[in-house]
Amino acid sequence: MIPRRVHLIGIGGIGLSAIARVLLARGVQVSGSDLRASPITDGLEKLGANISVGHRAENVGDVDLVLVTSAALADNPEIVEARRRGIRIGKRYDFFPELTAGKTAIAIAGTHGKTTTTGMIATILVDAGLDPDVIVGGIIPELSGNARAGKGKYFVIEADEYDRAFLGLRPTIAVVTSIEMDHPDIFADEDAMAQVFREFIARIPRDGLLVGCGDSERVARELQYAAAPIVRYGFEPDNNWRATDVRLNADGGSDFTVWNGEKRSGDFSLRVPGKHNVLNALAALVVVDRVGIDLSRARETLARFRGAARRFEVKGEFRGVTVIDDYAHHPSEIRATLAAARMRYPGRVIWAVFQPHTYSRTRALLNDFASAFGDADHVIVTEVFAAREREARGVSGKQIVEQMEHPDARFIAMLDASTEFLARHLHAGDVLITLGAGDVYRVGEAVAQRLQGE
Repeated sequence: MIPRRVHLIGIGGIGLSAIARVLLARGVQVSGSDLRASPITDGLEKLGANISVGHRAENVGDVDLVLVTSAALADNPEIVEARRRGIRIGKRYDFFPELTAGKTAIAIAGTHGKTTTTGMIATILVDAGLDPDVIVGGIIPELSGNARAGKGKYFVIEADEYDRAFLGLRPTIAVVTSIEMDHPDIFADEDAMAQVFREFIARIPRDGLLVGCGDSERVARELQYAAAPIVRYGFEPDNNWRATDVRLNADGGSDFTVWNGEKRSGDFSLRVPGKHNVLNALAALVVVDRVGIDLSRARETLARFRGAARRFEVKGEFRGVTVIDDYAHHPSEIRATLAAARMRYPGRVIWAVFQPHTYSRTRALLNDFASAFGDADHVIVTEVFAAREREARGVSGKQIVEQMEHPDARFIAMLDASTEFLARHLHAGDVLITLGAGDVYRVGEAVAQRLQGE
């Protein structure tokens, strides 16, 4: 039974805001707080949520449940007040069983690719008239946000490994796109990461389905722990579903052929670039085929799919300079994004501006970051975006540059200084890509404004 009144601490975050949107659509009285107003909180307010800027005890009204972001500290005044009054307090994973009750859950997990794959599956189900509930960790233009409430049987949900949140789910169908070391503030090493994915995989029932990327050695290793039937997808010939003949198309995306075993399922096209997105689309096709959607209908949706916001988001061309923003904040994501850029813009000069995200990740993956920029001609690394962390502990973006063997890489700590440098050095025909989960997108926006003003 969904509580009638819910307060969300950190409601402006991508995860809790999605839950808030679903609750509002179901008629729940929603309130919430965050450190600052944003387009996300403004949108929730328009939908009927009572939003407070800043965290104060009096923000907690007469509510039945308080949901708390993983980034909140125990001494948050609203948590303290809720505890004093005996109000139930929980995190996302505590609430998932209630939120998805009565629905067939389709959960998409993985260190990379889960947002785009979730968006693809959700959009195909919506276009097919199945009216799903959706929670996704990014803004999907086709969904007009990061969530929707539906009256259909399916609940499509991005399954986030951070803080082990996805262990609150019991999906009937699950996808695992990748397993790599990340979130060193939570997991000690890749084996610890893999262990929590193993626990997630074990939650899929015997009459369900596990869809895993067979090209990933670590995913393939963990699939053996599943009780559910397994479908492997990828480019390699030993997968159950395969994509072959991948080639660049006129939209800057990829055309490819899909095979289900020895059966040729047809040719497909994407607007979103990169071979990693071909894999995401392949995972989506396995899932929608399982729920009975004709692949010809899925083909039409995928051909129109614009991708999630901040996932290779082309901001435009300004005096001949193409500006792109991407959320990539892990070495593998950076490599995939830059490879996609090199494929889409052959022969053009690529500038990459990277803002490391969290001190713990920067320290743990320092050498991997240093080797991730081979497809960029010029690299700027800024200072670390601290996010939820408070102590730098001697970690700096400068250390990444010091470890690099790139022919043109430099450390420019501040975003404004990076903008000034780029404004002096960019030329018509160049491609500028901002990379990171913080506010590095401001560099691209500022450069675009400067170029437009010239």
